[in-house]
Amino acid sequence: MNSTAFTPLPSNLIPDDASPEWMNKGDNAWQLVAATLVGLQSVPGLIILYGGAVKKKWAVNSAFMALYAFACVLVCWVGWGYRMSFGDQLIPIWGKANLALDQGYLLHQTFQGMFPNATMVFFQFVFAAITLILIAGALLGRMNFYAWMLFVPLWLTFSYTVGAYSIWCPQGFLAELGVIDYSGGYVIHLSSGVAGFTAAYWVGPRLTKDRERFPPNNILLMLAGAGLLWMGWTGFNGGDPYVVSIDASLAVLNTHVCAATSLLTWLILDIIFFRKPSVIGAVQGMITGLVCITPAAGVVQGWAAIIMGIFSGSIPWFTMMVVHKKSELLQKVDDTMGVFHTHAIAGSLGGILTGLFAKPKLSKLFYGKYGKYVGLFHGFAGDGKASLGVRQVLVQIIGILFVIGVNVVITSLICLLVQLIVPLRMSEEDMEIGDEAAHGEEAYAIWGQGDRPENSRYSTYNDIEVAVPKEAGQVEMI
Repeated sequence: MNSTAFTPLPSNLIPDDASPEWMNKGDNAWQLVAATLVGLQSVPGLIILYGGAVKKKWAVNSAFMALYAFACVLVCWVGWGYRMSFGDQLIPIWGKANLALDQGYLLHQTFQGMFPNATMVFFQFVFAAITLILIAGALLGRMNFYAWMLFVPLWLTFSYTVGAYSIWCPQGFLAELGVIDYSGGYVIHLSSGVAGFTAAYWVGPRLTKDRERFPPNNILLMLAGAGLLWMGWTGFNGGDPYVVSIDASLAVLNTHVCAATSLLTWLILDIIFFRKPSVIGAVQGMITGLVCITPAAGVVQGWAAIIMGIFSGSIPWFTMMVVHKKSELLQKVDDTMGVFHTHAIAGSLGGILTGLFAKPKLSKLFYGKYGKYVGLFHGFAGDGKASLGVRQVLVQIIGILFVIGVNVVITSLICLLVQLIVPLRMSEEDMEIGDEAAHGEEAYAIWGQGDRPENSRYSTYNDIEVAVPKEAGQVEMI
């Protein structure tokens, strides 16, 4: 008899009430780390990226739109959003609203993965939050903050949950159809790009002088935010297998390879056509690469990630630098950060390329099924039937059309509803002023030692008394 069969488990692996048999401690630890990395992409990543990338007078407002969305989404998510996205089916595109707050629910095993619902709720929250923050990028520099406060919970409830349930929940109709969206190319990036563009149409453009000249107030700060965004994508794509696996490792490597290739491609095009290596352009190329690889990260090979990076650095560059300048519609809609190009175009591109390059063996690692998820090229190459490859491309296109349709309609209805309650835009006078008008605060003091001007019209805190030393033994209140 093999004596090792009776070797006791190490004490740290013995199941107990806090570590039930179904829970894998390594998977749970990685999932919490991955969620935190994704959260850091928003707070502080996109907060400081937006704050640095806009005109000085909009730095506070732009950063605060991101911070508010992060907090608001979390409360709505545990209140009803998570269960609408991953709970019991209401209709094939939507789950039933329910709380995700009770320990009886949160401590049970999640629908996928060997960790508790509490971990999954947190992990999926940071994805939902960053989607709203990306939408904000299209609206910077003119949206009424009170309108934004209403828009966030409404869009999360009626748009995001539909996309998440349809594509990511096992019972969703696009999930059953076989759409490949490894980590959010559709649910997050395509939807945020389309919704941001649609909302920008309804909100209207910035002031003419802001559209004509909108220089970043701090490019180094913007680069710091971009760096957090890039490195945080390790959790974005590496966390979606819900297990510490070889597929997670592949997804992480493919993510960074595609992003680097895309950045270099965009940079080369800028040098060839504009004779300048643009820092802002390089950041745009990095983002389009990250977005493009997201639906494919763990189901394509490394060489495919290189090819996807070349496409993601060139096609969105072309739509942004060439098509945008010639299109009346694109010129009419004021998309401040260009999220239509960096997220909608790049997300759609990634979805289609996924349909071309998805390898059946890698798809099996992620989905647990062999032969259903077959990229077109591998279908023709003998890894599966060619008909399956053709079907996969068609399914990917159906997913794109569905996400576009849902977001155009729902986002428009939400904007129309919100403007019945509060104006979507700030007043012309307030847009001239910016942060001081919106929040009574400015990002950078340009007088004295940082003191506020005595005649400030807006600050709530101007009259708060602060004790400062006057002379020995005396205190003056200012």
